[in-house]
Amino acid sequence: MANDVVLKAAARQIAVGRIALPGDLTTPENAYALIAFAHGSGSSRLSPRNRAVARALNARGMATLLFDLLTHEEERDRANVFAIPLLAERLIEAVHWVDWQPELADIPVGLFGASTGAAAALVAAAALGDRVGAVVSRGGRPDLAANALDRVGAPTLLIVGGLDDDVIELNERALARLQCIKALEIVPGATHLFPEPGTLERVIALAGDWFADHLRPRGTKG
Repeated sequence: MANDVVLKAAARQIAVGRIALPGDLTTPENAYALIAFAHGSGSSRLSPRNRAVARALNARGMATLLFDLLTHEEERDRANVFAIPLLAERLIEAVHWVDWQPELADIPVGLFGASTGAAAALVAAAALGDRVGAVVSRGGRPDLAANALDRVGAPTLLIVGGLDDDVIELNERALARLQCIKALEIVPGATHLFPEPGTLERVIALAGDWFADHLRPRGTKG
């Protein structure tokens, strides 16, 4: 039960090179995995949709890290929002930061990306190799990961709204390029941001099951 999960939440500064980015780390007692979030264009660690997903993952025993991929100064340059290599590098550095935390070292890591953040998550997964155990994209643009798609080894789930026609096609093309364990889930009646009743809940269930299946130690139940 979600109410039985003891959570430790803390604001943290995520060191990426010479700068520090604000983040929110939430860790359930005896967490068996950590999910790092890469938000989409124009969003931040305060995204209500990503925070709703994070709360549900916490309730299932997964730690979550939501952080701003750009500084306030960088956000002023709109081009940075779509700079996938930059966003992916920040996500890679965030995973390295996780590895330096004594309470999190060696914990299985998953990546959750939305919109352009999905491309950043896939590029990061390709670069990090076995360190990333699973990836989930919500309403994402995995096509923007380009040639990195061919190198992703982590099991990858692409979730798209059933009414998001253009993005469905882009996800289908990306799915065809992925060589890993993969799946595409289309949520009926949902548009790009999943505001329709019940659609975000469906995303949460799909993402939670995917991460549990691929990150939870074998022989345990989630």
